[in-house]
This record gives sequence, structure tokens and C-alpha cells, in this order.
Amino acid sequence: MAQLACHQYNFISVPLYDTLGIDSIEYIINQTEMEYCIVTIDKGRILLNMKDKLPTLQTIIVIDKYDQEFTDLANSLNIRVLNFAVIERDGSVHHINAENARPNDVAVICYTSGTTGTPKGVVLTHKNIMANVASIRWLSEKGKCYLPSTDDVHISYLPSAHVYELVNTATMIYGGVAIGFYQGNTLKLLDDIAELKPTIFISVPRLLNRVYDKVMAGVKAKGGVAQWMFTAAYNAKKNGLDKGNVDHWMWDRVVFAPIRARLGGRVKVILSGAAPISTEVMDFLRIAFSVDVYEGYGQTENAACLTMSLFGDTSSGHVGPPQVCVEVKLIDVPEMNYTSRDNPYPRGEICVRGHSVFREYYKLPENTAEALDKDGWCHTGDIGYWDDQGRLVIIDRVKNIFKLSQGEYIIPDKIESIYIKHELVHQIFVHGDSLQPSLVAIVVPDEGMLLKWAKQNNLGRKSFQELCEDSKVKGYLLQSLIKYGKINNLKGFEIVKNVHLTYKPFSMTNNLLTPTLKLKRYQAKIKFHNEIIEMYAEIA
Repeated sequence: MAQLACHQYNFISVPLYDTLGIDSIEYIINQTEMEYCIVTIDKGRILLNMKDKLPTLQTIIVIDKYDQEFTDLANSLNIRVLNFAVIERDGSVHHINAENARPNDVAVICYTSGTTGTPKGVVLTHKNIMANVASIRWLSEKGKCYLPSTDDVHISYLPSAHVYELVNTATMIYGGVAIGFYQGNTLKLLDDIAELKPTIFISVPRLLNRVYDKVMAGVKAKGGVAQWMFTAAYNAKKNGLDKGNVDHWMWDRVVFAPIRARLGGRVKVILSGAAPISTEVMDFLRIAFSVDVYEGYGQTENAACLTMSLFGDTSSGHVGPPQVCVEVKLIDVPEMNYTSRDNPYPRGEICVRGHSVFREYYKLPENTAEALDKDGWCHTGDIGYWDDQGRLVIIDRVKNIFKLSQGEYIIPDKIESIYIKHELVHQIFVHGDSLQPSLVAIVVPDEGMLLKWAKQNNLGRKSFQELCEDSKVKGYLLQSLIKYGKINNLKGFEIVKNVHLTYKPFSMTNNLLTPTLKLKRYQAKIKFHNEIIEMYAEIA
């Protein structure tokens, strides 16, 4: 609501993530010279405790109740406190004419949470955001993707501070779609979905992967006739999928109806974005939910959506053609052996230019010059190629690459995407550097699967934490991962040679995941510094 009000009155909003650390909050507020903050009471207390470091902050607007002690503290710090409900009430009586925003006015400064270093403020104009909304709407009206309408319901649970959800929300509002907001507790998300029964489900791979993993683990646990029937149904629908069909008259009712019920039973379309998703999971979603499943690709710097797969395309492994508001090209990256001369498809770094491309990194001209060249091309840092149908296929990342001591190039994302499919792995961080000849990994095991394995191996009396600290469990999982890597065609130097097990999941709270649930490699490297040293010592 506050974001929409800012757009209406042409104020510049600067969304702050719930999970930002004190240092990042201080950095962002001071860099933007922020005067007003809309907060919950707990975040308001944090700001008041930091006031001596926030010279520009003048007013805090609190969206929930606060006591006299809070008001007195604010007054003592020369900070004005306002209640959101009171502002709404007064605003309904005393109307102020809105200053209509112009296309090139700044709408929002989105600070990239970043997987490394200090956050950068991505300056996005109203034109940047609406270019993608208009592009998606144009495709919808041309029958190229799902057309949202007033009959639809969307559940909003992704971080509202992230441009992905900002554009999602704008697109839904433009289409007259009803939006339901989750309670704020991800543990109750499925309860919220069951209550709301959305027709549009926009998500990120991490959550969709968990849906896939839970269903597959449940099928395996049932075994017998149930597993046989699921496999028969899945294979039958997979054959149909290869021919462009997502429906089956019998299997959809007999086998897949309970799975569809997990998302409320009314979902008509699923969109995955913000990170890569495997072809297996994409196929599963189409088969299990009998709906169109789209995959989008973009970054904060191009207002979330650069390409998107189209209606009726049931193939996986690509992210579709460009949005109509941009042009895209590939440039050579010779140091990684990606060039326009490659066969069968020319390959290179993905560069984008057009109406959705950001203006600048706020007050960071050097960083802006690195990302935006003199001709207006934004360099994404991703490597890709065009397939024979003009769809973009992403294969690598310019920055997420390092060498081992013997010169082998390592792409950790690729290796992690394989290991994460192992039934005992919930999360994994693969590490290596130029001083070491091999890879090691921090692994958060899948608690349910590990407890089940422990019970089968006479370790059933131990807790999850105790199992993670057990050398026998570590040894078994390491050997299992080595074998799994070989089965999945990892090269010898890509297979991890040691692991450390932790029972504490990577999360935004412990600063190991971005709000779109990507691993923060730099932070993980720092947090597990001692464990990494110990793993290499054990190898030596």
C-alpha cells in the first residue's frame, strides 16, 4: 500500500528487506539521505537505537501499535512518530492532489541484496517497470502467454522489496487480478494457499524444488502398487508432454489430483523466476498440475524480466525469447572460450538494451560504467546461446567461476544443481580456490530423509543435530555424494572430496541466502571459514 502511494504521489521509494543487517540499513539510509521510514514496531526500535548514525532520518511511520515509551524515546531523539492508520484516516478527509509521475521519473531504488559485497542501489524509473508490465500484457493479448483477468487470484508471498514481486504485483493490478497476501510466516504458506486457492502461482525454484522433492520422496516411501501407478501415470503424461499436451483424462483425476490440491486445486498457471530451475522440476510441474508452466529470466537491473517462455511451449531447459521492450545480444568471452564462432550455436555474455534497463547504480558511477557500456548495453554477467527456435539458453555465469590449483575451471552453481537432487541433501555450498587441488562442501542434510536413513542403520535414537555431528554419517554421505557425482557425469575435479554437515539451514536470517533464496557465497565462505580449513586439513 505504501509503495503504491509513493508511485501515486511521485515519491521515490527505497524498499528495505526484513533481513537486512544493521550495517546495510545504515548504509542504505545514509546513501539515499532518507527522511521517512515506514516500519513495524520492532524495526522502528532498531532505527531509534541507530539514530546517532542516521542524520537525515526525521520521521518514522509505524504500521502497528506502539506505546508511550516508544514515543518518548523518539521525541528524545528529535524523531517524529506517526501511526499508519491515523495517516490513512486523515488522508481520507484531507485530500492532496497527486503529482502524476512521468515515465522517466525515478520510481524506486532497489538495493540488490547481492551474493557478495556491499548492496548496490538499482535506480528504476516508472518506464522501466511499466515496460515489462506492458510487454507481458501485449504477449498475453496476442495469445503468447496467460492473460490475467478479474477472475484470477494471485498469492503474494515473495519479498515485496524485490523487483520480481514488485513487477508481479503491478502486472496483477493492471489485469484486475485479486491479490492475497500471506501471513508473513513461510511455515504457514501452504495453509494460506489452501485458504486462498490461487489461480496464478508465481514462485522461485527453491520452493518448487521442495514441492518436487516431497512428492517424489512420498512416492518412494509408499512403494508397491502406489509407486508403480505413479510411475505409469508420470511416464504416460511425459510422453504426452513431448507432444505438447499437459492433460490426461484418467491420470489427472486418479493420481495427480491430490498433488494439485497442495496448491489449492485451482492453479491455472505457474511461473518460476529469480534463479534457474531444472528441466526435471519443470516437467514435473507440468505433469502434476496439468497447467502451463513458464520460466522467466531477468535481473533487478532490467526490472526483473528479460526473457520468458511462451504459451504452449512444453519443452524445458530454456528461458524463452526476449520481451518485446528490449533487444538482446551475445558478446564474446574469449577467456572462457565462449565466442560467436562456436558450433552448433554461437555463445557469449548476454547483454540487454531497451526500455526496462535501469538508469544507474545510485551514487556509484564506477559500478554503473562497469554494467552499462557507452552504447547503453547492460552486461548481465550470464553466458547463453540462442537455440534453433530463438529461445535463450543460459549455460554459465561470468563471475561465479574460479580455478583450482592445477588450473581447472570450476562452476559451483552447476555442481550444486546436481548435488541438490540427492535425496539426503537439503542445501549445499561447494567451495574451492586457486590454492587447493579439490573441492569441499558444506551440506545441510534433508532432516526427514536423514532420520529415516538413521533408523534403518541402527542410529535411530540420535537427534538430527547428533547425526550431523556423527563421523559415520559424514563418511556415508561423502561416499554417497562421490558416487552420485560420478553417476551424474561430473568430472573428477568437480566431485567434492570432503564435507562438513550442519543442522542449521542456510537462510536470510543468518545472512546466507538472498531474499530470492540464492546462496551468498562470500558470506558462506566467511561463516564456514574454520570448517573449510578443517576439511582441507583432513584431506591433506
